[in-house]
Amino acid sequence: MEWFREHAWETWLGLSIVLGVAELFSLDLVLIMLAAGALVGMIAAVLDLHVAIQILAASAASVAALAMVRPSVVKRFHSGPELSLGHGKLIGRQGVVTEEISGLAAGRIKLAGEFWTAEPYDDTTSIAPGETVEVLEIRGATAVVHPVARLES
Repeated sequence: MEWFREHAWETWLGLSIVLGVAELFSLDLVLIMLAAGALVGMIAAVLDLHVAIQILAASAASVAALAMVRPSVVKRFHSGPELSLGHGKLIGRQGVVTEEISGLAAGRIKLAGEFWTAEPYDDTTSIAPGETVEVLEIRGATAVVHPVARLES
């Protein structure tokens, strides 16, 4: 027992390394948080604090890491890139009106190199050819669009 008192910081460092290596096999991000707590215990041992304080510091750091750091890291690792497939990838893109669009008659736009039938989002809006529009929704084979405001110079 005397050896542990004389080599407290080495013991904490060894525990931290063992927990870190064990994390490589579990990949749950729990053991790495405990390893971080062991590093805090090692710092407390280097400062020559009492063993009870070292254990409390290591425990507090481990619990804090598990409660505050782990959830955000797990969320980041488990969420992948957002994929837009099919017509969904056209929403938010801009196109150019080729035939007048109004609430009474659908027009046409050129969007992503293709021609689409388009209707205005607001039925009272009329959009002239040459105007730039933004796609808000795709309904079947029809794009629902809204004109993009222009800056006058």
